[in-house]
Amino acid sequence: MPWHARLDLDYQLEHARSVARFRHEGPLRILQSLYPEGDAVCHNVLVHPPGGLVGGDTLDIRVRAAAGSHGLITTPGASRFYRSDGELALQRTDLRLDTGARLEWLPLEAICFSGCRAENRLTLRVAEGAELIGWDVTALGLPNAGKPFERGTLQQHIEAPGRWLERGRLDAADGRLLQSPLGLAGQRCLASIFFVAGTPLSRTRRDAALDAARALIEAHELNARAGATSPHPEIIVLRVLAPVVEPAMQLLRQVWKAWRAELWHMTGEPPRIWSM
Repeated sequence: MPWHARLDLDYQLEHARSVARFRHEGPLRILQSLYPEGDAVCHNVLVHPPGGLVGGDTLDIRVRAAAGSHGLITTPGASRFYRSDGELALQRTDLRLDTGARLEWLPLEAICFSGCRAENRLTLRVAEGAELIGWDVTALGLPNAGKPFERGTLQQHIEAPGRWLERGRLDAADGRLLQSPLGLAGQRCLASIFFVAGTPLSRTRRDAALDAARALIEAHELNARAGATSPHPEIIVLRVLAPVVEPAMQLLRQVWKAWRAELWHMTGEPPRIWSM
């Protein structure tokens, strides 16, 4: 029987402490709130006990950060889109930031297994004065485990309404897209990290963030397949292609740490679960 799960997570600022409260239906949970950086930043781990989605499954994740709050969300492991006999597996994430809020959306990768029919939608609604750092990482199959992405489709959708939209369809049968130098060039991991502001960034802040990202790209083994740009005055994006997840994730974590320091004057305190 398909899973239909929903999670509503709300961050509020209460007596100078960011507090998380949630409601759920089905197999989605938030673990205990942690404060490795002090009361101002609430760290949470989102878990999906079944571990993956098959045809017909739907996950709805809705996060709201109220004015002045700061939440950081990650996951304990990769999400997985498994083989489907026809129905679509859908993960839909809506992140909403009120004025002056900060949010960090840092899940581990989504793995598309051969034969999947998947759609992954991420919507970023950032109010004036609010700012978000997030990333999205997709792995097509598990090539090092002898499980290549030979069949199936993924519909990918990332949107900051009115500011930025990236939408694409990856089909295992589309050899031109997957193999061409103008497409994925044979790489099987595609990843992005993005900074989204509710107010246009000053030229100084935007250039500093781009310079920091480009310096890290230049020093990284994936320098030939990565680039950073600002497609809108309120958006900064770094994109990277890699043969597997690990080097792409390493670069994203470096950029996350650099952007935290440059744009928020904060240290990059990794979530504890990343070191487990």
